Amino acid sequence: MRAIRVIPCLDVAEGRVVKGVNFVDLRDAGDPVKLAAEYDRQGADELVFLDIGASHENRDTTVAMAAAVAEEVFIPFTIGGGVRTVDDARSLLRAGADKVSVNSAAVARPELIAEIAREFGSQCCVVAIDGRRVSTERPEGGLRDEADTARTGNGLDGQAESRDASDIPSGFEVYTHGGRTPTGIDVVEWARRAVDLGAGEILLTSMDRDGTGDGFDHEMTRAVTDAVSVPVIASGGVGGVGDLAPGVVKGGADAVLAATIFHFGQATIADAKDALSSAGLTVRPA
Repeated sequence: MRAIRVIPCLDVAEGRVVKGVNFVDLRDAGDPVKLAAEYDRQGADELVFLDIGASHENRDTTVAMAAAVAEEVFIPFTIGGGVRTVDDARSLLRAGADKVSVNSAAVARPELIAEIAREFGSQCCVVAIDGRRVSTERPEGGLRDEADTARTGNGLDGQAESRDASDIPSGFEVYTHGGRTPTGIDVVEWARRAVDLGAGEILLTSMDRDGTGDGFDHEMTRAVTDAVSVPVIASGGVGGVGDLAPGVVKGGADAVLAATIFHFGQATIADAKDALSSAGLTVRPA
């Protein structure tokens, strides 16, 4: 039986870890390098860093953070936010990251996934998908991957802006630019396409659940895990360690990602692994 990974997520803005609700109302959670070292000490399986203020202007800062984290931790870590080219990916991997995550830029130009996978291997290419239940209402804000400013809306078929809910059979729509931009692209359709292009892993975040503490969106997670052959990380909505196991049992996820419960001292990595183990799931020792 596969071991379920426990992954703290560190959203970083202006050199600090932050956390919000539904991608907005951010509050400070600490220093990314210090938090990374603490999670490594506690027995986290991996880390994910998402630079929500990423831009070409601060790419050097992000690379420096990757190098600093690599000096302090011995577990794999992924960095995403503002990765638009193979050279961006190369800089982060050379600095010490084990994987890079792409989101908005990949929707705008799906070939980016194939380029990264071809250059570094699929195991280094994580495609992050921010999904939201189809609605006629559009969100006002959201900050994750804020400066991933590549054009969106034409990543799959060139017609995303003209599509409506009837074109999204799964009922879940891909959003880009930190949740600000609806694409008209079906989450499941995009996940399949990303894997076909070479993605080695999917990081699936429910925008509706992000920061709410209401638990993962099991329906969306299961729709994606049933559709792809690569590991899926469930993200968005963990309010306590009791929310983790259902992401695996109901959603089919291979890994569970959380932020608030770890950053603000509600639970330790050991608590999370104990909860998963108590549900009959295999975990690596903390």
